[in-house]
Amino acid sequence: MAAPHCPACGKEMARNGRTSAGRTRWRCTFCGASTTRRIDNTAKLLASFLAWLLTRSRQSDMAGAGRTFRRKTARFWDIWPMPPKVETAHRAIFVDGIHLGRKAVVLIASDEQHALGWHLCRSENSRAWAALMSRIAAPEVAVSDGGDGFAKALRQTWPETRHQRCVFHAFSQVRRYTTTRPRTPAGAELYGLAKALLSITTLKEADGWVQALLAWSERWDAFLSETSVAEDGTVRLTHERLVKARRSLVRLVNAGTLFTYLDPALTSSGPLPSTNNYIEGGINAQLRAMLRDHRGLSIERRLKAVFWWCYVHSPDPLPAAEVLRVMPTDRSIAAVYERLSERERLEATIPQWGDAIVWSELHHSEPYRMDWD
Repeated sequence: MAAPHCPACGKEMARNGRTSAGRTRWRCTFCGASTTRRIDNTAKLLASFLAWLLTRSRQSDMAGAGRTFRRKTARFWDIWPMPPKVETAHRAIFVDGIHLGRKAVVLIASDEQHALGWHLCRSENSRAWAALMSRIAAPEVAVSDGGDGFAKALRQTWPETRHQRCVFHAFSQVRRYTTTRPRTPAGAELYGLAKALLSITTLKEADGWVQALLAWSERWDAFLSETSVAEDGTVRLTHERLVKARRSLVRLVNAGTLFTYLDPALTSSGPLPSTNNYIEGGINAQLRAMLRDHRGLSIERRLKAVFWWCYVHSPDPLPAAEVLRVMPTDRSIAAVYERLSERERLEATIPQWGDAIVWSELHHSEPYRMDWD
C-alpha cells in the first residue's frame, strides 16, 4: 500500500505504529502531523449488492440471516441507475414495456444483446415512448408489439425508421378472440390464417396470405354482418369477436407494418426479425424471474431492481465506483424537486429521470398509502 501524503503540508508520510483499534497510524516526518487512512469499500459493497439482486441468492442463507448485509447495502436502494446515450445506429431495435403496477410501467429498448434504454412512466403513450427513443440513435427497423402511442412516437422521433409489428403478437391477438378451438367454420379458418403468419418467409407467401385474408373476408361478410338484439334492447353484431379479430389483421395490412421484415430494400444486408422475442425472452422474462426471486419488494424497489438489471446489461456499464459518483439518488432528485416552483410540482415532473411519475407519488409523508398496489 502506497504511503499517503500529509493533509497539512503534502509531504509523504511514514508508518507510526497502530491505533487501539488496530488501524495503521501515519506520521508526517516534515511537520509531525499524525493521521489514519480509512479504506473506502463502498464499491465492493455495491458489487455484493448487485450479486445478490441479479441472482437467486437468498438473504436467509447469509450469516445472521442477512441482517448485516441489509444494514451495509441499504444505501444502494437510493440510487437510480440511468440509461446511457446510445449514438451507434443499429439495424433492428426491440421495444416493449413491463408493467409493475397499475400506474407504473418501465419501457425498454434493446438490441439482440444489450438493454439500450429504459424509461419509467405511468402508461404506454407517445410522450413516454418518445422520451425513451430520444436517447437512442435511430435504427433501420423498430420491432414492437403494438403498444399504445408507439407508432406516433416513431413518426415524430425516428421518422426514417421502419416499423415491424411482431407477428406473434398479431397472431396472439386473433387467438384471444377466436380461442384455439373456434366454434364456427369462419373462426377456424381465421385462426388458421393467423397461425400461418408465423411461417411466412418470402414476399410471395406474404402476398398469398393477404389475398387469402381478403377472400376469407368476402366469403364470410354476410355471416359477420349478422346482428342480434340483447336483453337491454341494443342491437349488436352476433359475431363481434370475429369482427374484431378481422379488424386487427386488416389494420396491420393497411398500415404496412406486418411484413416489413421481408422488404428487399432492408433485407439486402441480411435477414430481419419478425418478432420481438429477443426482448420478451431475453429481458422481460429475466426481469420477471428476478422479481419473483426477490418477491416482497416495495413498488419503488421493484422499479429500481429493473433499472439495476437493465443498467448492468447495458453496452458499457460504468465501474461501481463511478456509478456511485455520477448516478442520481433519492436525495439528489428530491433536492432538484424542492427547487421547482409550486406550479411546476403540480404540472410537471423531473424530465432528466423519467417525466411520467411525479416524485411525490413515490415519496410522501403520510403513512399507509397504497396508491401503487
